Amino acid sequence: MTHRDYIKQSGLSLSEVEHLIDEWIFSVRDRYVLKRHLLDGICYEKIAEEVSLSTRYTKDVAARSMKILKQHTNISL
Repeated sequence: MTHRDYIKQSGLSLSEVEHLIDEWIFSVRDRYVLKRHLLDGICYEKIAEEVSLSTRYTKDVAARSMKILKQHTNISL
């Protein structure tokens, strides 16, 4: 299941998810990566180009950020 699928199943609106990201993801870069992927639906390759990172590292950033959201919320993202 993709991160976007978890968001859809959570029942949260995109603005609620954005608020959670702003609240719990402290790195500006990591917030940007996660928002671009989850909220805007942009692929990792495109985001990696935008932030000058490798695609693999961009995926790792998103995965770590999702893990943080899962730890700090009572929803199953």
